[in-house]
Amino acid sequence: MDLFEKLRDMKILLIDDDEWIRDSLYLFFESEGCDLLALETAEEGIGALQDQAYDIIIADYKLPGLNGLEFLRQAHKTHSDAIKILITAYGNRKLIAEAQRDGIHDFIQKPFTSETILTSLGRLIETGPKKSTC
Repeated sequence: MDLFEKLRDMKILLIDDDEWIRDSLYLFFESEGCDLLALETAEEGIGALQDQAYDIIIADYKLPGLNGLEFLRQAHKTHSDAIKILITAYGNRKLIAEAQRDGIHDFIQKPFTSETILTSLGRLIETGPKKSTC
C-alpha cells in the first residue's frame, strides 16, 4: 500500500496563516484524494478539533494570536493519538526541545516542499506517532 492510499483514509488538519502555503498544500493533497482541512488561525483550528477527529495535525509556528506550538499542545489534549507536525522558519534548539517535550512528532523547517511533508508523514505513519523525530 502506498502512502497516498494510507493518507486517503486519514483526516488531515493544516493551520498556516500563509495563504500560498495553505492553498498549495490543500490543492496538492486534494489532487491525491486526501481529506485535508486548511485553516488560517489556531483559533479556527481549535474549533475544527471540537467538531471532528483528525489523524494528522500540521501547524505553522508563527500564527496570528495563538502560536502553532501552543495550538498543538491544546490539540494533544483531545487528539493525543494524532500525528503532530510543527512547521517553522524560526527553528532553534530551544524550540525543538520544547516541541519534543510537548509530544510534537516532527519539526519541518521552512522553506520546504510537498516532498518534505510526504517524507515526514511516510516515516511517522510507518513507525507510528509515538516517536519524536524533531
